Amino acid sequence: MNREEMLSNPKVTARVIQENNFTFRKSFGQNFLIDSHVIDKIIAAAEIDKDTNVLEIGPGIGTLTQYLAENAGSVTAVEIDDKLIPILEKTLADYDNVRIIHGDIMKQDIAALFEGQRFKIVANLPYYITTPIIMSLLESHVPADSITVMIQKEVADRMKASPGSKDYGALSLAVQYYAEPYLAANVPPNCFMPRPNVGSAVIRLTRLEKPSVEVKDESLMFKLIRAAFNQRRKTLANAVKNFEGLSYSREEVEKAITDIGLDTRVRGEALSLKEFALLSDALTFAPA
Repeated sequence: MNREEMLSNPKVTARVIQENNFTFRKSFGQNFLIDSHVIDKIIAAAEIDKDTNVLEIGPGIGTLTQYLAENAGSVTAVEIDDKLIPILEKTLADYDNVRIIHGDIMKQDIAALFEGQRFKIVANLPYYITTPIIMSLLESHVPADSITVMIQKEVADRMKASPGSKDYGALSLAVQYYAEPYLAANVPPNCFMPRPNVGSAVIRLTRLEKPSVEVKDESLMFKLIRAAFNQRRKTLANAVKNFEGLSYSREEVEKAITDIGLDTRVRGEALSLKEFALLSDALTFAPA
């Protein structure tokens, strides 16, 4: 199949949609990718080759899936919209290395799908559910080598942000605790059908074998992070005191802050992930 016949050709995409009487469902945040150059960048960023097993989340009508099937050893595509399953069965009929599953990725036993085989995750994610899906994959320790996704540019910027920047926040720290983010490409709205109202980006999250920092109480560290960024203009001590789920006094937090070598007036946005881990450890044995 040449590229003029593939779904990345807008005319082919439009024809498939029309022939199957498909209507976009706003509740699923559907925006189909129609630019082959962007798809090539996704394949390159994910480092897909014939030895790679791929899990694709939300294949849509199969545009990216076709390219994955051409380049990967196998592709397992999980699609939640029942109206797209018969379309996928048609558009991917020529590929014997593709498995289509109708279901919600948040309810799948992903490890069981691959029975111990290594795999990578690739997806053009609906923007409304980007963060819940990615954090679910990371927090549940899904054994994927990497997660390469098309997401809203603003969210990608937050995932890779550094301390002190305007984009830095709880999402930055959560993602960087589990993975190493790499921004592979920025993608304008005209690469999709229908066009989204915002810019997009391709980001690869390479899963770390173990978290990037050691901490005695992971749950406490993330409570401190949420507290720090819930009211980010406050000093860290003021933001943390009496935050929901925490009951440290300002004096206790300030002592822990000075114990790790920081100024008591510091704001959470200035702390690195390592410093949040140190603060958490300093507070672990304090009364809470």
